[in-house]
Amino acid sequence: MSKVTEFNAGIISTGRALPVGKVTNSDLEAILETSDDWIRSRTGIKERRMITGNETNSELSVIASSIALERAGLRPEDVDLLIVSTVTPDLTLPSASCLVQAKLNAYNAFVFDLVAGCSGFVYGLSVAEKFIKTGAVSNVLLVGVDVLTPIMDWQDRNTCVLFGDGAGAVVISQVEADRGLFASKLFSDGKKAEVLFTPAGGTKNPATHDTVDERLHYVRMNGPEIFKFAVKVMAESTLDVLNACGLSPSNLDYLIPHQANIRIIESASKKLGLKPEQVIVNIERYGNMSSASIPVALDEAVEDGKINPGDLLALVAFGAGLTWGSAVLKW
Repeated sequence: MSKVTEFNAGIISTGRALPVGKVTNSDLEAILETSDDWIRSRTGIKERRMITGNETNSELSVIASSIALERAGLRPEDVDLLIVSTVTPDLTLPSASCLVQAKLNAYNAFVFDLVAGCSGFVYGLSVAEKFIKTGAVSNVLLVGVDVLTPIMDWQDRNTCVLFGDGAGAVVISQVEADRGLFASKLFSDGKKAEVLFTPAGGTKNPATHDTVDERLHYVRMNGPEIFKFAVKVMAESTLDVLNACGLSPSNLDYLIPHQANIRIIESASKKLGLKPEQVIVNIERYGNMSSASIPVALDEAVEDGKINPGDLLALVAFGAGLTWGSAVLKW
């Protein structure tokens, strides 16, 4: 039997799309018992983006994808696989990826959604790499997108101050032997599902007058439990994936963490011994965009000239499920 040829997979381009609408901490002061100082000191967030008018999950996905494809020098018909990582699709049926495929005219691709909460982009990167590595496909379009503001309880200051809307997209293709994704590590613990969840809206508790009246379609979160979990796994997961490559934090040029809470990011950075300038942070402007947070931060860093060819990056995230994961790649 002939040996299967393996190809290196790497991100060759990025793109992002952000709603025009903003919700500042001052806006929240007007409707909640909170303050700008309280929010910033506990989360690092100053404002977040919110969809308005006709903006949707799929529309943001198409904008981000179109930018990434143009930068890669590819057309929508060049995409072999489209993965949309999201927990907030336009519709329950059909999938978000089918809607994006139609609007993008990426008809040569097969498509699917990936649901892993805020860890979705890292999960999707690992999945895409497997398809590229075996030669099953040549070009993967991976979208990390979430519009969380419609499922926020704007009476709950513990959750609604945290989340925002946005989309990030990357094109993953074959790259040189010394570049691309070196390793990824993915984890989950379904026993802690109710630490971060929406009680209604699925087939177990479909929409009724009672579920709406009881505000069961909004996100509920055990903040202290999530914080303890995140502080632990962000650094541990990063070390795990670096060890898998025979590397250490001292080899890193940049860490791109999930943008959930500045104190979590600072704790992980300190444990890894990284300097502040080595950590890509944009949480103050966007809040937690779930699956979109890492690709948007990556796109901004590339566009700003921070990340250059040959740089070693670690990506790390945690989210509902509970899920968490990390990846190491050379740009």
